[in-house]
Amino acid sequence: MKRRDFLTMSAGLALLAGCAPGSGQSTSTGSATAPSAVSTDPAKIGRATLTVWDREVRGGGNSELTKLIASFQKAYPDITIKRVSRSFDDLTKTLRLALSGNDAPDVIQANNTRSQMGEFVKAKYIIPLDSYATAYKWNDRYSESLRATASYSTDAKTFGSGTLYGLPQMGEVVAIYTNKSKLSSLGIKSPSTWEEFEAALARAKSSGEVPLAFGNLDKWPAIHILGVLQGQYEQPAAARKLGYGDAGASWTSEGNRKALTKFQEWVTKGYFTPGFNGLGYDPAWQQFSKGKGVFLIAGTWLAADLTTAMKDNVGFILPPPAKAGGVSYTTGATSLPFAITGKCKNPDAAAAFINHITSSEAMKVIAETGNLPVVESDKQKAPDALSKQLFDAFGTTTKNDALLPYLDWATPTMSDTLGAALQDLLAKRASVDQTAQTIQKDYGDFTSK
Repeated sequence: MKRRDFLTMSAGLALLAGCAPGSGQSTSTGSATAPSAVSTDPAKIGRATLTVWDREVRGGGNSELTKLIASFQKAYPDITIKRVSRSFDDLTKTLRLALSGNDAPDVIQANNTRSQMGEFVKAKYIIPLDSYATAYKWNDRYSESLRATASYSTDAKTFGSGTLYGLPQMGEVVAIYTNKSKLSSLGIKSPSTWEEFEAALARAKSSGEVPLAFGNLDKWPAIHILGVLQGQYEQPAAARKLGYGDAGASWTSEGNRKALTKFQEWVTKGYFTPGFNGLGYDPAWQQFSKGKGVFLIAGTWLAADLTTAMKDNVGFILPPPAKAGGVSYTTGATSLPFAITGKCKNPDAAAAFINHITSSEAMKVIAETGNLPVVESDKQKAPDALSKQLFDAFGTTTKNDALLPYLDWATPTMSDTLGAALQDLLAKRASVDQTAQTIQKDYGDFTSK
């Protein structure tokens, strides 16, 4: 998720502030290790300041984190939270510089991908959390599959198992938002099969509507749509190997070629917003919220904002399976995990904060603000109809083991490689075969090491 100019070094460093002194670990560069003993009583920590960098700038995410920070500081007034919120793009572009500096933040949201969290693990910019997971019993609340999305070997060569390095707040699933009034006016029922979905796209186009709202200036949005298409045409086991960067799969397989072919076919048929490669992600979904587009393929993180803009006119469905009643495979996982940096002087305070914003009480706040709790979603009362659809979709997908990893997680360079390759494919500057080979080279070079 990439966009916008980022802050200069001087501006970025001016926003940073380190942890207040306290018990914990060495802060020397390259020596990030978990504390040998941990304290889970924040009241005994004493005065501390935690600088937290997050990406929860949108309505729902900002609302839940604002409330949880306030409740944490009310419970533990000696621990001050200095929050720095940035868009996903700005956070991604500035984190590495921040973590390598002398005044690094203490708690960060880091993208699970090898190109960010994996690199931070390798550089020892973030610390292992296994001791805290045991002390706070996170392993009892977070399933192994959820912990896998933020787990690496200590050398970062293996992704999806090993040591825990972060803890997420919210679940994510990429599926299909619908404009219910447009579906009604077009005489389209909510599709229950992939064939019905494609027929709905054709009907919307022939009626003069934009079938799929889409903005791909930032390149990463196309990766999400490809993940949905891959769920239709590629074997789940192969898709997981590709997403986690494990050897044994191929981007040149028949299933992946079908997915890429369908993506380009949708361009030829005019199913996307005109000029989509030059339109940003935010303007695209905002246009959808104002009535430009019948469907929007996007993640659950947009739910709160779309509900605010569209009220009960927005719906949410999983990508329909090939046959009615079948399993819907789609891309998704968790929101960006919160991690503790290697230069944090009081990791116990940082862990207490992470525990607070991921607790059972926090899950209630996350649900109440229109977000999708990553755990215990079945225990929450959805605040509106759309949230109920999200909770059900995430629950169904995880129950069916149908959640596929984000494709840009695979290698340290896959985000750039895949984003650029898909932009060329959709602009018809590259064929399906050329695109598959380009992506395969990145994946193959990495997995052959």
